[in-house]
Amino acid sequence: MTEPVLYSERGSSWWPVLWGPAFALLGLGVEALTPGPVNAPLWGLVGGGLAVAAAIWVYGRRKLVSVRLTPAQLVLGREELEVGRIAAVTDVGAPVGARVLGGSWTVPKGTGEVPLRLEPDEVVLAWAKNPEALSSALARLVER
Repeated sequence: MTEPVLYSERGSSWWPVLWGPAFALLGLGVEALTPGPVNAPLWGLVGGGLAVAAAIWVYGRRKLVSVRLTPAQLVLGREELEVGRIAAVTDVGAPVGARVLGGSWTVPKGTGEVPLRLEPDEVVLAWAKNPEALSSALARLVER
């Protein structure tokens, strides 16, 4: 039986993969409207190359910047934290040099900090695009 997901962020959607082929189609269209030869195979290569690069970027974002909270685990990027280790979510200050969960030196760009006090007495930084929602979901679990 799988646990319910209480909070989730994917890190990225897959739609950026379509940017490269869209730009290539636009380039092909402009080239078709101008005098001279149309180089369709080259535009196909450009569109495919950009799509592959974007797919690698999206895959990385989905692995490294995703957030998932279940009643038992908080998963931030590559790091898993048991919810039972969290002692406090509210009224926790973020000291300078606090360890960032997820395997990075800083919280990812576009996310906000959620300071957590762990057992026995360690403060770490969780993060989310919507830090208030993650904090309230965690507070409901920890206050039980």
